[in-house]
Amino acid sequence: MGLIRVVWGSAHAPTAMASYDAALADANIHNYNLVGVSSVIPENAAVEAVGTAPDLGPAGERLTVVESRKTVVQGQAVAGLGWATEPSGRGIFYETSGTDPESVTGRLGRGLDAGRALRDWAFTDSGRKTVTAPNGAADEHTTAVVLAVYGESTPLV
Repeated sequence: MGLIRVVWGSAHAPTAMASYDAALADANIHNYNLVGVSSVIPENAAVEAVGTAPDLGPAGERLTVVESRKTVVQGQAVAGLGWATEPSGRGIFYETSGTDPESVTGRLGRGLDAGRALRDWAFTDSGRKTVTAPNGAADEHTTAVVLAVYGESTPLV
């Protein structure tokens, strides 16, 4: 499978979509079409928290992701992503978001525990990343994102 990069970003902008796009730009994945998957890590994958994505291919291509995202008009935005893996690389992601960092962190732990309990797998490694974007100006939207990006981009057409 290869490498799954965990990237993150945050931003403020005049609209919800503009702040989301700017948060993706902060993570360097704003020029791709994101396709979400449901959080299972395949065998032979490695998860690495990198912060900002390197060049993953031509603009407009598809990136497969697991995404945590929160956009607010007032207050802070918090996004969190956690993962647990076996020695084979197989594992799970769990994503959650909100406006309170402690609440998001707690839900990450409980969600990962529940996911591990559903599977008869030998989890040996885990990680978490939470991003808090502080309140922007009164007329701005605020977005926080954390994404697991599977491999590199692939053509859409």
